[in-house]
Amino acid sequence: MKMSGNDASKLRELSESPAGRLLWRYSLPAVVGMLVMSLYNIIDRIFIGQGVGPEAIAGLAITFPVMNLSAALGVLIGAGGSARLSILLGAKNYDDARRTLCSSLILLMAIVCCYLCCFAIFIDEILIAFGASEVTLPYAREFMLYILPGMFMTNFAFTFNNFMRASGYPVKAMLTMLIGAGCNLVLAPIFIFYLKLGIKGAAIATDISMMISAFFVLSHFFSRKSTLHFSESREMYRLKAKIVLPVLSIGAAPSVVNAAACFINVIINKSLYFHGGDMAVAAAGIFTSYTSMMTMVVVGICQGMQPIIGYNYGAGRLDRLRRTFWLAVGVSTVIVTTGQTIGLLFPEYIGRAFSNDPALISETARCLHISLLAFTVVGFQVVSTTLFQSIGKAKSSIFLSLTRQVLFLIPLLLVLPPRMGLDGVWTAFPLSDLVATMVTAVMVYYQLAQFRKSAVVNAGC
Repeated sequence: MKMSGNDASKLRELSESPAGRLLWRYSLPAVVGMLVMSLYNIIDRIFIGQGVGPEAIAGLAITFPVMNLSAALGVLIGAGGSARLSILLGAKNYDDARRTLCSSLILLMAIVCCYLCCFAIFIDEILIAFGASEVTLPYAREFMLYILPGMFMTNFAFTFNNFMRASGYPVKAMLTMLIGAGCNLVLAPIFIFYLKLGIKGAAIATDISMMISAFFVLSHFFSRKSTLHFSESREMYRLKAKIVLPVLSIGAAPSVVNAAACFINVIINKSLYFHGGDMAVAAAGIFTSYTSMMTMVVVGICQGMQPIIGYNYGAGRLDRLRRTFWLAVGVSTVIVTTGQTIGLLFPEYIGRAFSNDPALISETARCLHISLLAFTVVGFQVVSTTLFQSIGKAKSSIFLSLTRQVLFLIPLLLVLPPRMGLDGVWTAFPLSDLVATMVTAVMVYYQLAQFRKSAVVNAGC
């Protein structure tokens, strides 16, 4: 596979353009794309909360684990494939890059079809296991049954959107997601209020919007004008271990994060319902919706950082790798700290955006006051996890992902609520963030030290 002059220049800038400018160019579209992803959920929840009621918000909160599990399986291919593409393009291995693209399509189709069939068949059992009560189950079931087609399209849209950024098309990737978000913003109130379809109207609007996004994203890779595009050769679509295993190993880290978030949400929902009832579950849903805006921005920065770090790691430009990493950490920290400050100072206003119910607004404010206390460290933690993922160190990335989501949070959720009640659930979040960040700092220090040693050795040669 040969690169055109334009394609080569797109890739060459990853090793030559100033790190700050490059991070801005790649991260801004990714940030917009991730905000769009977050807005899909937030728009639905605001319209449902104002138009249906707090019980519907609680029902939607029950669907979070299911949606996270869906995202986990999609991220397995999306994050792993995009990181692998960046490394291969940096090493100028264009044939394997194209094989990775084609193999990812087959893998994603197989995985998505399998888990959606399971969801469709066992939806009630899954929702009850994930914490649905007699009050919230009808809302959760209705939403899930109508959102399943959209989940199919969502995986394709976001997976190949990552591939667009990794292959040098960050702006185009942003535009494809904006198109979908714009459609959802227009369609959601029409289906919910005008057509009076309630919670299923929100799901239908999301389905249509994600279908449109998926169409534009996939059409990019069917075009021969793209740096990478789908092949007409069947050989390219055969699943080979040397192509598939690196994708799965790298993608395992963010996939585990999302899968862990699924089961963490189950534990959280059950603990919330036991100590605070459906109102506490609804408050947690609002908290998740609010914090997702900041975390999605950070994830967008990480997605913009990933091809830069992956390419320069493959090319041996460790100085640019380190500079890009610290720039991403700085920007991410500013963003999450700003969100933390707003949430601590104006929690009631955040609650009112989703509901007019006084009890729900009060519980949401209490949740934000406690749960956001250590939110400022989340940026460093997420960016550091992506660093290890981008350089192909899957084990380290998986471990760091598990520290925050599983290793520290689960024990705290089991220990604190029996002693502190509902406040114990809220307190578990900042404590796990702080401990996980300490572990992350140690691992990042040693990894950067290894980079410095490698740079000295290469300079000596």
